[in-house]
Amino acid sequence: MGLLLPCPMPRRRNKEPKFQPSSNHLQSELSNASLSSQPSLPSVPSLAPSSSFRKQAPAASEHQCSATLKVKGNSSYISSLAIAGKLLYSGSSNGEIRAWNRDPNNYVNVTSTDVGDHANVVATGNGDAVKSLVVLGDKLFSAHQDHKIRVWKIDNNTSAYYSTSGKLKNKYYERIATLPTLNDRFTKCFLANNYVQVRRHKKCTWVHHVDTVSALALSSDGSLLYSTSWDRTFKIWRTSDFRCLESVKNAHDDAINAIVVSKSNDGFVYTGSADTKIKVWKKLRAALQVNKKHSLVQTLEKHKSAVTALALSTDGTVLYSGACDRSILVWERDQGNYIVDGDDDSGHMVLKGALRGHTKAILCLAVVSNLLFSGSSDNTIRIWRRSSSVTDHQKGYSCLAVLEGHRRPVKCLTAVVDSDYSNRNSDHSSTSFLVYSGSLDCEIKIWQIRVPFL
Repeated sequence: MGLLLPCPMPRRRNKEPKFQPSSNHLQSELSNASLSSQPSLPSVPSLAPSSSFRKQAPAASEHQCSATLKVKGNSSYISSLAIAGKLLYSGSSNGEIRAWNRDPNNYVNVTSTDVGDHANVVATGNGDAVKSLVVLGDKLFSAHQDHKIRVWKIDNNTSAYYSTSGKLKNKYYERIATLPTLNDRFTKCFLANNYVQVRRHKKCTWVHHVDTVSALALSSDGSLLYSTSWDRTFKIWRTSDFRCLESVKNAHDDAINAIVVSKSNDGFVYTGSADTKIKVWKKLRAALQVNKKHSLVQTLEKHKSAVTALALSTDGTVLYSGACDRSILVWERDQGNYIVDGDDDSGHMVLKGALRGHTKAILCLAVVSNLLFSGSSDNTIRIWRRSSSVTDHQKGYSCLAVLEGHRRPVKCLTAVVDSDYSNRNSDHSSTSFLVYSGSLDCEIKIWQIRVPFL
């Protein structure tokens, strides 16, 4: 492949600029050089002691790479990952979506030369990169560089995946929709106020993304799908009929790279952009807001370069943001100012500090339990543990381990608790996690992490 993608720096714009969709889609995400010349937010206090930057704290955790997955001869890098049941889905830069058995034990006797026989191609786009994947029931949603969102019907008949020789064969899922749908486009095309300016001499209806769809997220109840784009908008789609319900235009001043939605039913949506900002959105309950649209309730400004990744704690009270400035910022909800049933939601997230240790841009984040996993352009993954002590006024963090093995930047991460480990072991002194990482080296690695209880 031989391609290392440039990291977006904030673009200086004049007043009220007209957005021009990027001709180089690869310029809004990654770093092509070390950012050592840039300060890593020195004004923000560190939440982890400098000693935690060691590759592994003694007796802090055990970790190993259980399997490396790569299709032989394939030079397409891994751009997105998602877990659903026993399957791991991967999206690639060539538009292919593959399904893998996510159990590392499935690859114990598999050599690196034939691992591709265990990767089933389930869907393909138009050859453009698959930027994000989410699963809802029997539906797989994929975001693409060609400005589209595609919906696939998952086929759970695993017996159909194998040939008579016992090798995995490609079993393509049925594509049941492409967003925006034909019906959505048709119903919007007749009214002039449904059109927005996308270039100097071009308009299209507001249901269209006009640049790369960079990220997807689901609401807590699965009824809504959120999408962000490098066109500076985010949109909300109803998952029952795929109708576009809302589009927030000019949500940021530059490409939007990440979105997370609170799962705690508080209705907050967080977007991160190349304009260095994180914005907090919510449907306010004010009586005068008849249209029930998402409104901006807070802007978080501390990063000094493009925000590339966001993650939320399970209870929605802690937000993690990663950027090209090499720092992970930790934001916590200020319970004193947060009003659950009112409309004054401003100032509800407060910066607590930074997690430092990566030497290049942060590209992806994932949260499971009290662990945070971060992937970077420095080719490593770091595991951070949040202190569970209720006596700490400001909870501290420790870096449990640095996972090394990828030869190029780590582009995407997902992680789960290894429930089979508890079933196999009577010793309950530790918890096991499975971490899946995708990289520009065209490989997926499965890591097993065992963390002792405090």
